[in-house]
Amino acid sequence: MSLWAIVPIKPLRRGKSRLSTVLSESEREQLNQSLLIKTISCLKEIKEIDQILVVSYDPNALTISRDYGARTIQESHNTNINKALRKGSMAANAFNVSSILIIPADLPYINADAIRQLLSRAGNPPEIVITPDRRMNGTNALFINPVGILDYDFGMWSFRKHVEQAERKKIRVEIYNNDTLSFDLDIPEDLEFLKHNDNGKFDYKFIEK
Repeated sequence: MSLWAIVPIKPLRRGKSRLSTVLSESEREQLNQSLLIKTISCLKEIKEIDQILVVSYDPNALTISRDYGARTIQESHNTNINKALRKGSMAANAFNVSSILIIPADLPYINADAIRQLLSRAGNPPEIVITPDRRMNGTNALFINPVGILDYDFGMWSFRKHVEQAERKKIRVEIYNNDTLSFDLDIPEDLEFLKHNDNGKFDYKFIEK
C-alpha cells in the first residue's frame, strides 16, 4: 500500500485572516511559515508516508515546501481548498497511490506519534479515518483508502459532512479523537490558549505578547 500526505495551505501572507485583530500581517506570515515547516517535518518522520504533497497558490510556500523535501503543486489564485485537494488527489492517482492523508498546515501540536496512531486505525477499506477539531466542527485530519471514494467538503461543519457522506456511501468510518490533532489555530482565542498552554511544543516567540 502506498500512502501520500497532502497538505493544502493558503498564501502565507493571507492565511489566518481571522487572527488579524491580534497579529500583524508579518506575524501571520511567520506563523503560517512555522506551521508549514513543522507539518512537513513531522510527516517526514513517518515511514508509512511515501510522499508529501503541498498544494498552494503561494510560490513562497511551495519553495519552502520543496526545501524541506515535499513535492508541490501550484494552484490557481481563485481556487478553494476542496478544488486544491481534488487536484492533489488526481496527482496521487497518476502515481497509483492507494491511500491519502489530508493534513492542514495549522496544527501547532502535530506530532509523529499522533499521526502513527491515526494510521493504525486503518486497515479495512473502503474506509476513512477522521479527526475533528476540538469544537467538533472542522476536519483536522482525514485518511482515505482508497483514493477517490470521498468528495471533499471542507468548510463549515466539514467533520459532520464527511462522516455523513461516508455513511451514505457505505464507507467504514473510524473517528480518531486526539488532543494534539484536534487543536488548530483559527481564532484569537486559539492563540491565547496556545500562549498559555504550549509548554515549549511550538515556537511562537516572533509573536508580540
